[in-house]
Amino acid sequence: MLVRLHFCAGVFVAPFILVAAVSGLLYALSPSLEQLVHHDQLHTESRGEPLRLADQIAAARTTEPDLPLLAVRPAAETGTATRVLFDGGQIEESRREAVFVDPVTGAVSGELPVYGSSGALPLRTWVEQLHSGLHLGEPGRIYSELAASWLWVIGLAGLALWWTGPRRARRLRPSRVGGRRSRTLSWHGAVGTWALLGMLMLSATGLTWSRFAGANVTDLREALGWTTPAVAADVPPNADPHAAHRGGGATEPPQTSDGPGIGYESAADVGADQGLAGPVEITGPVGATGAYVVQELDRSWPTRTDAVSVDPADGTVVDVVRFADFPLAAQLARWGIDVHTGLLFGRYNQVTLALLALVLVAMVVWGYRMWWVRRPTLDHRLRLGRPPRRGAWRRVRPMTLVGGIALAVAVGWILPVLGASLLLFVLVDSLVGLLPGRRSVQTGGPPAKLRLGDPQLTGPRAR
Repeated sequence: MLVRLHFCAGVFVAPFILVAAVSGLLYALSPSLEQLVHHDQLHTESRGEPLRLADQIAAARTTEPDLPLLAVRPAAETGTATRVLFDGGQIEESRREAVFVDPVTGAVSGELPVYGSSGALPLRTWVEQLHSGLHLGEPGRIYSELAASWLWVIGLAGLALWWTGPRRARRLRPSRVGGRRSRTLSWHGAVGTWALLGMLMLSATGLTWSRFAGANVTDLREALGWTTPAVAADVPPNADPHAAHRGGGATEPPQTSDGPGIGYESAADVGADQGLAGPVEITGPVGATGAYVVQELDRSWPTRTDAVSVDPADGTVVDVVRFADFPLAAQLARWGIDVHTGLLFGRYNQVTLALLALVLVAMVVWGYRMWWVRRPTLDHRLRLGRPPRRGAWRRVRPMTLVGGIALAVAVGWILPVLGASLLLFVLVDSLVGLLPGRRSVQTGGPPAKLRLGDPQLTGPRAR
């Protein structure tokens, strides 16, 4: 049964895994490519004392004088630009307009749309959308969920087959002896064993933000209290000593040179006093009771994603959320996503993901090659390799079979795309088994008896 499951899933799901691996290879390299393609916007040649943040924001406003200001990402390193983020009317699509400002001279080096909390630029965003949904929108996400749902099943089934086979002498090293299929199988099994942990990681982390399974994971985390905590973005009325000066929260704080109330620069200073360091984003207050939110952006190791909200009226701290205080499940989810996207360990992470993507491509190619080598060639017609014999379920112990079906139903409920595709495989396989000429060849029952004089025992092919 494992052989047939591994074979059928491999044949029909492998094309989706192949596309995900190739696009994932590009995505693993996209952070570095982004730095090259958008070098002029991201980097500056100026060195020296940076201008006040208010002056940098004023320089950006000369480029976008009419758009509302949303947030600022001050330059975190020498030679990098400050990002001033404006509302271009597409916040619902996680898109903001970024104006890049030289922090030393105040010169504007360009303007680009940025996407999501990671601040991805157009190149990385295009590759990410290719990898996650083939630029087909919500329907396209089913392809990546199908690949992620089956990757762990195919990997674990292949591992079980490779390590329980009767003739695997060198299981961790490919063999150079034997026929073409035997050598290919050796590479397929040995390399797959080494890469299995990476496959499981890609599958698990990919499912966390998939269309259907991701929703189930989110519901489970909420039920268990494992959600990622968020800093309060509003000033509580009962904790605001200046509510009377603001009309009980009915009016916004007074406007300073770089933002409402105390301004972006003072909010950043409060965040620094609370220990926030490295690259940060300061988001402006939203509404009459909104607070400044200072958020760390460093997702490398060790992860720094602490957040502080600041009262725009007087700079008092409204709320603090530390990554160290996250539930363990939330921390693991954060690390898993950052590993999947190549951020947790920087260039080493990206190189490892690129190698893993190449291994997945090789695994798919080896699998199809073994199928091709098994094809019948006696009549010189183009045929495909025969699938493993069906009917093995009849020889499984009843309790084992019932347990396996129950497990499949449970997993299919949690991973709906996996469950639906597995049911489709079973239905198609059953219908194919009912076709004339298939039952005697593919079922697990005894072969038909041959008698002297039958065509199968005569002619040159019988000899």
